[in-house]
Amino acid sequence: MAAVAFRLGQRVHAAGDHARVGTVRYLGPVDGHPGDWLGVDWDAGAGGRHDGSLAGRRYFVAAGERSASFARPTALSAGITLPDAIRNRYRVEEFTKEEQDEMYVFSTSQKRVSVELVGKNKVEEKLKNLNDLTSASVSYMGVSSIGPGDELKNLVPNLRQLDLTGNLLSQWQDIFSLCEALASLEILDLTNNTMENDFTDSSSVKNIRVLVLNYCGVTWELVEKIKVSFSCLSELHLMTNRIKAMMTPVGNIVQGFDTLRLLNLEDNHIDSWDEIVKLSYLRSLEQLHLNKNMLKHVTYPSNPPPLGSLGDAAVLPFEKLRVLLLGSNQIDEVLSVDSLNLFPSLTLWLRTPILISTFLKDVRLSDNPVADPAKGGVPRFVLIARLGKVKILNGSEISPRERREAEIRYVRLVMGKAESYDPEEIKRLHPRFAELKAFHGIEDEKPSSRTSGPQKMASGLISITLKCVGPSMGEKQSLTKKLPPATTVGKLKSLCESFFKLKDVKLRLYLEEEGCPLPQFFEEDTVSLMELGIGTGSTIIVDEES
Repeated sequence: MAAVAFRLGQRVHAAGDHARVGTVRYLGPVDGHPGDWLGVDWDAGAGGRHDGSLAGRRYFVAAGERSASFARPTALSAGITLPDAIRNRYRVEEFTKEEQDEMYVFSTSQKRVSVELVGKNKVEEKLKNLNDLTSASVSYMGVSSIGPGDELKNLVPNLRQLDLTGNLLSQWQDIFSLCEALASLEILDLTNNTMENDFTDSSSVKNIRVLVLNYCGVTWELVEKIKVSFSCLSELHLMTNRIKAMMTPVGNIVQGFDTLRLLNLEDNHIDSWDEIVKLSYLRSLEQLHLNKNMLKHVTYPSNPPPLGSLGDAAVLPFEKLRVLLLGSNQIDEVLSVDSLNLFPSLTLWLRTPILISTFLKDVRLSDNPVADPAKGGVPRFVLIARLGKVKILNGSEISPRERREAEIRYVRLVMGKAESYDPEEIKRLHPRFAELKAFHGIEDEKPSSRTSGPQKMASGLISITLKCVGPSMGEKQSLTKKLPPATTVGKLKSLCESFFKLKDVKLRLYLEEEGCPLPQFFEEDTVSLMELGIGTGSTIIVDEES
């Protein structure tokens, strides 16, 4: 095949290796090497030998220092059409070994025994006519074009879901033709196809409900055009596209996407919450996935747009948002946690349980400094108490019991510090403290003038259960003890050595908590039980340092 069969910018794969994909960046001669050559910039992980220069001469600029190489036209493939890929993947004459193994069982002598009821005959019968195919995957099969529209329409007329991950598509005209040919298609996955970032066609695609553009090199400028052509999307996935900012044609608010319920922007380069605020007036948005960005704080928008800029209807920022995933960012302040209580669809369910079934209140903060006590953050029970409107935290459901215990413990924690702060400062630092204190009926401890001596001391004690679990400590029966709330962690460790008759063992303590996947160890020996929010009924695990 001559080099003229290829074009600059064309997506290709290595002959015989559909997974090694790159882009043609050069066509022509190479000094000292006769014949036709193509310069290819290989996708990340596909490997190369240089950066587009050879023997001191630059032929093109590659993405990486060693992502490029030169290849003969015969060493590359321009790909196949989508109908051919579907036939290759789903024709029954050439099943892979794994597929064949699924159609047989083996006897004790390792001979194949055909499975008649659910085996090859049934599969063959089902796939003789691809009209019945509703879901297809042709990932990494070298698809570079859609082929004739009528051919595709006649081949799989009832296809509803199509996975085109890792192919050679790049032109939006092909995608528009595909959607026109497959009128039943609703879910289209174009992951890892390097799509061009512009198109002039104003085609209207109303059948696609879910569009996946992960790892496609998509810019937000392109997204602004996509929302016009794909006007009926309910889900848009844009993971790992290096998106940093939402450049909008008019003003600072993203408009349109009237039917969009889920927007996935995970693993991008967004470092300013101001960019996320631009999405706050997407009227139907219920789920926003922002894991693995570089966000440092979260606030609820306080300045509404000018009247009339969003139409006649009054709209609240993030009015319908009920799932917000913020894992693996750089959020390090609890004020960001508190601000989540202002999002309207995260309605407080503590006092209106009927709303639990109406809203799925799901927040993810894992792998942020604010959720990691080792990095100066707060433990799970504090997050639960401060997030009064959340039912799922970091993927783990918050049961009514866990919420009650977390909130009571949090109130005790704040009460232990209240004497050191001005009441207004407590209100600022702990916005839910007064509300939770009243809701759970927790009263301030008041000294009694008629009680003195041992009786007065006993009235202020808390009853806790101690469980000894260290592997070298032997089997110990749990103990229930009454201790002053001012008992420090260091003092409790000493008492445990006495209670359980332990010698030469370095102890570490943590609270037994429902729903907490990892124990939160008491790191500071000088902190008191009251300051940790521990009260009557708590169970403390006595372990040994590993």
